[in-house]
Amino acid sequence: MEPVDVREREIRHEQRHLDAVYRRLTEKIHEAEFLVADAARRVQVGTPGALAERDAQVFQAGLHLHRLNSEFEDFLFGRVDLLPGKDGERGPDGAYTSLEPADDAVREDEGGPVADIAETLHIGRLGVLDADYQPLVIDWRAPAAAPFYRATPVAPGRVVRRRVIRSRGRKVLSVEDDLLRPGVRARLDGAELPVVGDGALMAALGQERGHRMRDIVASIQAEQDRVIRAPAVAVTEVTGGPGTGKTAVALHRAAYLLYADRRRYAGGILVVSPTPLLVSYTEGVLPALGEEGQVAIRALGSLVEGVEADAYDEPPVALVKGSARMARLLHRAARGLLEAAPAPERLRLVAFGRRVELTAEELAEVRRQTLSGTAPVNLLRPRARRLLLDALWRAAGGPQRYPEPELVEEARAAFDEDLGTEDDFRDFLAAFWPEVTPLAVLRAMADERRLGRWARRMLRPGEIRVLARSLRRVTPEGSGLSVHDVALLDELRVLLGAPPRPERRRPEAEEADALAQLTGLAELTTHADRVAASRGASDAGEREERTEYAHVIVDEAQDLTPMQWRMVGRRGRRATWTIVGDPAQSSWQAPQEAAAERDAALGDRRRRRFELTVNYRNPAEIATVADRVLRLAAPGTVPPRAVRATGVDPLFLRLPDGLPAAPPARGRRAGAREAAPRTTATPSGAAATTGAGAEATAREAVREAAGRLLREVTGTVGVVVAMARREQVGRWLADLGEPGGRLVVVGSLEAKGLEYDATLVVAPAEIAGESPAGPRVLYVALTRATQRLAVLSGPGDEPDAEGVPVLLRPESPRAR
Repeated sequence: MEPVDVREREIRHEQRHLDAVYRRLTEKIHEAEFLVADAARRVQVGTPGALAERDAQVFQAGLHLHRLNSEFEDFLFGRVDLLPGKDGERGPDGAYTSLEPADDAVREDEGGPVADIAETLHIGRLGVLDADYQPLVIDWRAPAAAPFYRATPVAPGRVVRRRVIRSRGRKVLSVEDDLLRPGVRARLDGAELPVVGDGALMAALGQERGHRMRDIVASIQAEQDRVIRAPAVAVTEVTGGPGTGKTAVALHRAAYLLYADRRRYAGGILVVSPTPLLVSYTEGVLPALGEEGQVAIRALGSLVEGVEADAYDEPPVALVKGSARMARLLHRAARGLLEAAPAPERLRLVAFGRRVELTAEELAEVRRQTLSGTAPVNLLRPRARRLLLDALWRAAGGPQRYPEPELVEEARAAFDEDLGTEDDFRDFLAAFWPEVTPLAVLRAMADERRLGRWARRMLRPGEIRVLARSLRRVTPEGSGLSVHDVALLDELRVLLGAPPRPERRRPEAEEADALAQLTGLAELTTHADRVAASRGASDAGEREERTEYAHVIVDEAQDLTPMQWRMVGRRGRRATWTIVGDPAQSSWQAPQEAAAERDAALGDRRRRRFELTVNYRNPAEIATVADRVLRLAAPGTVPPRAVRATGVDPLFLRLPDGLPAAPPARGRRAGAREAAPRTTATPSGAAATTGAGAEATAREAVREAAGRLLREVTGTVGVVVAMARREQVGRWLADLGEPGGRLVVVGSLEAKGLEYDATLVVAPAEIAGESPAGPRVLYVALTRATQRLAVLSGPGDEPDAEGVPVLLRPESPRAR
């Protein structure tokens, strides 16, 4: 290990550079504040030109101030020491652009290869130039920063030493070096280049986890950097096992694309995550990377504006709702609801001085002809209006009254104008062709008989039954929706269409008109006023529905159902895409059907594929246990390679009496008491005893296991259980540890993408038995921990004398 004075000397050296950076940032903040104050004085000039100039200056200075005042835990985090390059060209950030060293950069002397450091670059979250436009900090997304991530001992390029700098606020805490040319004696300012630490990556991996994802900007590895900086051409597909950094890479890619081509991606970037938990876990990454406002991170249950769903359907119900067959069923239901809706049986109006009437048979024919159109149901109202007026024209004898062709057109236009604007006709049209809402169609499908007519030859009787029952919990206000229901609502929005709304003048527009009439002057507005107004109108439209983005990133893409792919696809019809996932972690039961809808959403766009192969999250001891389940869940899949070991094996514990019966399904009254203990089949097929005694025993066992992990790690502890047990186990552990602290209970489907310092997996066989995709879900649960893994097994897990369940034993036929 290096002498203490060398480490401290290097920390002091980096501290001096960081101090210089903050002095420069302070100067830039003062400059921006001066510009804001100067712009404020310009308002006194009063000319339109001065106001416009003030407007632009305030906007730019305010934006600059916001970025400069955003202090992060490690604003400056990296450094590379470089050999001379093949050319002397500098880029816009002040760094030399050459990636390869000059031919004479390394020379031989009596002691071996020797070289001089020609350039040192510090890497940070934002680029900073000194007063002479020399780089103090290079933005991590800039081309000059790429060697910090890409260089390896096999292909070092110009990099001799790579250093990771850890700081808090304005204080440097530590440095860790990687020497990429260990055979070269490099000199910096005449002195030999020192090397500090045992490896930057291992230091980063050893840090404890919190409830928010940290960015990996200081520890991005070469294969991850290639994905982040890949050109946004058509579709970029990224696969990788647990712990390879897929989610972090996706978020960093969003920040990089905005940096590389902000004009192109001003239309917004959409990041789709599978669960709200993953959204809340990742939402702090982009602001920390200097990007916010242009990226929308949405869970699948909140992708439709105005809808928030986080409930999960039982696997048989989810399989029906997610199937591509639902698209045809919803098309039939959207029209079927209108056909079945009660309609007026007679229309009476006065035309040509006499009463004109349409009978029930004639109105039924008008409705049949209207429905023969292919437009969305709500957009067929103009067609219904025209057909009604046609029928009234004939009933009034219009063709006989005006036999001359030159008079017919004028007379018919007058006829339509007179009758079509009458209140009686407009009221009748509203009743004859009412607006149909997606929620109304979904609730109508809760009628099993009606659904049976619509779903004939599409769904089996059992599927019709479970689908109708699941939709009965949906209220007229929209509560009770599941995550899978949101994709159905989105499909219905397209099938129904939104009827045109009459334009409503804003109150401020009316006030402006009144002012102009009184004074003869129009109000003078600045560019910012107009942009704010247009942005407000745009935001109002986005609250209704936004379906167009410039780039779409789909995280955990293997879990999207066919209907969800249709929903996401509508939001990226003209976008470039990044698709991130791992088939071995898929919880969806029909991957081939989902792949077909994914291909339809992506169209014929060219695809570029990347694979992440290194597991940075799990130590080898945990990865070994998880890989046994992987062989069962996805035979033939090559697991990612774990890069570290902790020497701590997973902990296996037993529940002697098993778990009590899972709580009743949704809709059962809470707090209902059992008459006596009984035995119920758990999802894994094992017997589970119910009753106060059994629950108390299981509760104490879970609490003891979770408490042990809380004592062994200083970071977060995740308890992963079958979905049906999430609320039950959550109650058991509600008072364990500090309030809102380190412990969290998640259902098996919610654990995707999350990570904890320690993980407790309760009843693995129960998780594996939730659905046909259960073994893959269990594989996900076992790969969440960065330090410790504990498994709590009951009789249904068939644990051996050491407590190891059969699914996790290396000699088990089921785990081979």
